[in-house]
Amino acid sequence: MNSRAAGRLTVGRVKFFGQHRGEVNSSAFSPDGQRLLTASEDGCVYGWETQSGRLLWRLGGHAGPVKFCRFSPDGRLFATTSGDCTIRLWDVAEAKCLHVLKGHQKSVETVSFSPDSKQLASGGWDKRVVLWEVQSGQMLRHLGGHQDSVQSSDFAPSSDCLATGSWDSAICIWDLRMDTPVISHQKLEGHSGNISCLCYSASGLLASGSWDKTIHIWKPSTKSLLVQLKGHVTWLKSIAFSPDGSQLASAGYSHMVKVWDCNTGKCIETLKGVLDVAHACAFTPDGKLLVSGAPDQARCQVRCTIKSPRASQIKHHHKSSQISS
Repeated sequence: MNSRAAGRLTVGRVKFFGQHRGEVNSSAFSPDGQRLLTASEDGCVYGWETQSGRLLWRLGGHAGPVKFCRFSPDGRLFATTSGDCTIRLWDVAEAKCLHVLKGHQKSVETVSFSPDSKQLASGGWDKRVVLWEVQSGQMLRHLGGHQDSVQSSDFAPSSDCLATGSWDSAICIWDLRMDTPVISHQKLEGHSGNISCLCYSASGLLASGSWDKTIHIWKPSTKSLLVQLKGHVTWLKSIAFSPDGSQLASAGYSHMVKVWDCNTGKCIETLKGVLDVAHACAFTPDGKLLVSGAPDQARCQVRCTIKSPRASQIKHHHKSSQISS
């Protein structure tokens, strides 16, 4: 048991989810926090009851490893991507596949739902970003702008924009407004490696994690880099804002997960030795932290209680700051 002073973080019980038959590539919580999805190298997606750790279902169908998974914001659906070049849309209540989305030519690495759960964005090794209509499973359009494989994506809270990250070291911000005749994009540049993970905060800030071992937090509307977080010694794999936007969790190809204070840019906790390699992290809706995905095929949940004085945005500096921990 590891405890910190009030206003910081207390690490509580640890739980393992260990019935996978392959390495875990991704994990996601349902909007209510009651269910956990895990995407496995064994070609299956697993559904778990968060509190008990009980396995609810193990779903096959993909003809390759499941690379990524995500719940829809309304909690009714989830999507999985695979090395078989497809995306599958699943019904949560019945645990069945509704649509198989075909349009990518190579492995699909990322998928994101729009905040209203009506659209889906996907990206992969074919360098394409594809927009889909969720209800019908039909392709709406594909977006070309990246020079290399698309590895990460996230919709802005307003649904007006989509962020995508690539092996070309750039982040594209796509303007999705209906009154835009042709979807345009702007690029955020500053990383020197693959943009492996992206995450918007509720207030519209954007965090990016890279294989250059740094995290950048941006104000996309002005293309401003607000802060650069340094402290990881390996490639970044996963990042997640807490629901109130006051903390950011980050996991890399190492034995540690870091939790950052977004108001100060300082690392407030480093969780070490919990996993062989921490492949994914996510906050539950109540602010508890999940650390998950290890090569030994086990799942580990670190339940944390985080007390913040208040949730406030990062101060908008004219020059970005670099903070190491």
